[in-house]
Formats: sequence, C-alpha cells, structure tokens
Amino acid sequence: MGTQDIIQRGLYYEEFVADARYLHRPGRTATEADNVLFTTLTMNTQALHLDAAFADAQAPFHARLMNSMWTLSTMVGSSVAQLTQGTLVAQLGFGDIAFPHPLFAGDTLYTESVIVEKRLSSSRPGQGIVQIAHTGRNQDGTVVATATRSVLVHCLPEVSV
Repeated sequence: MGTQDIIQRGLYYEEFVADARYLHRPGRTATEADNVLFTTLTMNTQALHLDAAFADAQAPFHARLMNSMWTLSTMVGSSVAQLTQGTLVAQLGFGDIAFPHPLFAGDTLYTESVIVEKRLSSSRPGQGIVQIAHTGRNQDGTVVATATRSVLVHCLPEVSV
C-alpha cells in the first residue's frame, strides 16, 4: 500500500466554527535580538526598545519593552499554520488592537484565537469572510495583546468524482 501525502493547511471557510477557541502552540519566547532586529528593520527609533540605559531609567517598567508591533505580528503569525495556511485569499483588516500589558525579552508569548463570525462573500463566489479575535498572553497568563482581524478565505473546493 502506498504512502498517503498529507499537506498541512489552514481551514476552509466551512471548517471555521463560530465561538471556537484555537490554542496556537508552541509559544514563542521573545529575545533581545528579536526586539532589536524588528525595531531597526521597521525604522523605529524608540529608545524604549533600543537603549537599555534610557529604558532602565524610565518609570514604570525600568526595562526595555518588546516592540508592540513585534508582539502583534508574532501573535497573528502563530495562528497561520492552524487557521489560514494555504486557504487565505487576503487579509482584509485589523481592528480593536490593544496592548494592556508590556511584553519583555525573556517572556513567552502564547496566542489563542476565537472565531467571532463568518459569512460568505457577496462579491466573490467560493470565498468567505471570517472575523478572528486574537489574544496574546505571557507565560503567567497575563494578556499582553488583543486584536481582531478579518480575512478572506477559500471555501472548500468542489470535488469531482
């Protein structure tokens, strides 16, 4: 008997379950190198990310903060393999982005996603719009980031026999 090929992919529109919570693992431990590289690649000169002496002197945290855009990007990125890998048509937008607690180098970011709603596209047959609420927590369970995003995904392909 031959070996069956199974390709890892995200979910098709029909496979998204409203109110389902997807836990994305493994988590991602943030490093100082991540912070410096991301911050400089994105032309962000914020000393709170780059200058340890400056950041250490600043209340209330007295430490360098992870770039919040790194946190957002990593949070969303960690959901891709489980939710949208190979099934995404387009990212439609983000909303309700918040960073209620800082993330620091050495913290581990864990992400979960809840499917808020979904509907078939009225203008693109064979595709649907899914709204996802992402929550990022550190290793202690403290919420460090939240965001909603809307994505356009393919519907299940029609299988002809």
